[in-house]
Amino acid sequence: MEHGGPEALEVVELPTPEAGPGEVRIRVRAAAVSPTDTHARAGTRADQQAKGGPPPYVPGMDAAGVLDQIGEGAETDLRVGDRVMAIVLPRGPHGAYSEHVVLPAASVARMPAGSSFAEASTLPMNGLTARLSLDQLALRPGQTLAVTGAAGCYGGYVVELAKADGLRVIADASEADEELVASLGADVVVRRGDDVADRIRRHAPDGVDGLADGSVQMDLLVAAVRDGGGFASVRGWPGNDERGIGFHATWVFDYAQDQAKLDRLRQQAEDGQVTLRVAGTVPMENASEAHARLEAGGTRGRWVIEF
Repeated sequence: MEHGGPEALEVVELPTPEAGPGEVRIRVRAAAVSPTDTHARAGTRADQQAKGGPPPYVPGMDAAGVLDQIGEGAETDLRVGDRVMAIVLPRGPHGAYSEHVVLPAASVARMPAGSSFAEASTLPMNGLTARLSLDQLALRPGQTLAVTGAAGCYGGYVVELAKADGLRVIADASEADEELVASLGADVVVRRGDDVADRIRRHAPDGVDGLADGSVQMDLLVAAVRDGGGFASVRGWPGNDERGIGFHATWVFDYAQDQAKLDRLRQQAEDGQVTLRVAGTVPMENASEAHARLEAGGTRGRWVIEF
């Protein structure tokens, strides 16, 4: 892949990678498409990609498929032939949009029982990001969390995982998404917009205990948080040191080799605490269509590339 619009995506032939010590290889059957992928394709992360070597660049952070090779000394209870999901940190030609991908064994877990490859591929990156935000905020059962961008994949997982943690959740949504966000378990749904902090305060007059900013509104949302509360940002925003609020940058690579947390997400999906949402699927030769649809906006769930 060179940089550009969705049309820049193309199918290329690369050598099949081999699992080294501590690694496993997956025969990928599905890779979810995220905004991170579209930014990488467009070139906004060119410096980071270049660290992995020259083009072609292969995007993709979520994969599901069949384990087909286990490297020497890999610490895993998985076996060749198991149906698995994984989080991928793409660099150079190493990304989830591949027929085969080699990963640290700790980045791979079994798929949720009963899920399709497409469904399972929507869970690792966004699910682990949501889990990390909640762990950073470290709220206690009964405390109140606000979630913006709640109809999106990250925001939706935050809502569901927060409810599983025993939190009260105030989430934002457009009029079209109110029913969806309520179905994910939000206790209160407020209308999204630039004044969402005021809307949240109507239901938490002293401010919420923590806020997960899936809509990346940053400064506009700080007013919703109580003095001494917490604010988790998925874009690395350092915050403004206001009113003793603790600001947390949620970078998923911190959990990229935490197999126990990925496996916990599997269990929660099997238990019905987490919903796997697929907006649609395309074959690998039509990957550009998935990118175009995501960038057009309004996607609920993930577009998935199938191999």
